[in-house]
Amino acid sequence: MPYGSRLAATMTRRLGRECVYTPSARLALYLALRRWCRPGGRVLMSPVNDDVILFVVLAAGLRPVQAPVSAWDGNIDPAAVPESTWRNVDAVLTTNLYGIPDRVVELRSRCEELGIPLIEDAAHAIGTHVDGQPIGTFGRAAAFSLSKHVAAMAGGFLAVEDARTRRELELLRDDLLEPTRLSADLAATLRPLARSAVRTLHLVRPAWRTMQRLGLLERDAFRMALHAPRLSACARRAPSLTAYEPWVRVDLHDFRTRHGALVRGQLALRMSGLDTDLTHRRAGVTLLSGTAWASPALRDRAAHNGPYPLFRAPLLVDNRDALVERLVNHGIVCGYIYDPPLDDYAGAEFVDPSCDPAPARWFASHVLPADPLLAHRIISALTRERATTARPPAQAPIPDTRRPPTPLGQ
Repeated sequence: MPYGSRLAATMTRRLGRECVYTPSARLALYLALRRWCRPGGRVLMSPVNDDVILFVVLAAGLRPVQAPVSAWDGNIDPAAVPESTWRNVDAVLTTNLYGIPDRVVELRSRCEELGIPLIEDAAHAIGTHVDGQPIGTFGRAAAFSLSKHVAAMAGGFLAVEDARTRRELELLRDDLLEPTRLSADLAATLRPLARSAVRTLHLVRPAWRTMQRLGLLERDAFRMALHAPRLSACARRAPSLTAYEPWVRVDLHDFRTRHGALVRGQLALRMSGLDTDLTHRRAGVTLLSGTAWASPALRDRAAHNGPYPLFRAPLLVDNRDALVERLVNHGIVCGYIYDPPLDDYAGAEFVDPSCDPAPARWFASHVLPADPLLAHRIISALTRERATTARPPAQAPIPDTRRPPTPLGQ
């Protein structure tokens, strides 16, 4: 029986697509990029994204091309991508940032016209649908993350179109997995329990401050250190997950360690609570979308499509960085801030910069990703801190994920 097949079968029933179990979404994404993209290819992606994803793309031997994005949600704006760029990319990678979907209908249409793969990063988007169709079923493949849902802090899936492709990817995955280690299994099992205990005992603030003082956090800022000279040297070895491992492993050192029965059993129990988790997230999104700080894209989705069960709800605030620091005093640690955009962070040596970087810079510097499960506490804290709403550029249109495809050249 293939590794993780029972967990994969559970996800297959939920999604309606063949699924491969992986220890992490980043490994799932690497598998997809290696399967559908030739080394040296160019991948269109949003610059408002986790730096780990940038390094996964580089590890696959690919050139990241930064797309113009919507100032409302940080996802790719297909209409703003120049024709010259469309004609010179070999794949498109979505973000579905915080669970708000990319314009997947239009992106899929463009990819089909160009004969290139659409690969969905659905790590934030379990439970998100567009016109009744789940995110993760629009492209050739989709990477999902359990570490961002049901407090699992481990586990991922790669969803694909057919059983033959699934079997091929299982073999590629097995070649990349590292052996099971009892210490890693215990850590993966205990991490979510420890985090839950810290929150239950109201120890978030002292625990976080202690980690800061002791230098136990891998990032001194929102982005990890780039180490450009070392990164440049790795290009000669790409594609190679091992060469880029110092960057890809940040925040999840066991991202490709084979999970033993202990971890897989815990993940199965946590997956059984996924629908309950999504229901609670939907309720939190409803509350947050009604605040003055809610991104207009968030308000629009809640009003017209019903609230998505978002991983994080994007709020737009002034003086975001200072506010994030003060929120720790309220027991709220805000993660998943992707600032600066990847083209500013990595530079032209490692990525093709966006043709219009302003919307990404504005969104990345103002977005406050709010956990819907903490909606009441976040609203209370922002009210007490007298947080003010950031005002996006007046000309930025609210994106419509249901917008019909625009033919190339129009």
